[in-house]
Amino acid sequence: MSDSNTSQAPGQNKTVTIIVNGRPREVTGKTVSYEEIVKLAFPDDPSNQDIDFTVAYANPHGKDGELVAGQDVHVKEGMVFNVTKTNRS
Repeated sequence: MSDSNTSQAPGQNKTVTIIVNGRPREVTGKTVSYEEIVKLAFPDDPSNQDIDFTVAYANPHGKDGELVAGQDVHVKEGMVFNVTKTNRS
């Protein structure tokens, strides 16, 4: 049995609409990472070691929560993500 078709399995590349900082964004796949959400929220922001991002999400079909660097979450249609910037102290 080969896994070569898993990337083409039905539902693997489904596009869903999420809301990031009040703006609709389309993402493909079953999960989205902290880094992807930050990039969707602040696409023109250069990487800066002195800035931290807080990512909170509300899932109308399940649990609400927060993401930290390196984490990902299963996405569902209509999920809302709020991303805020803070300076490290």
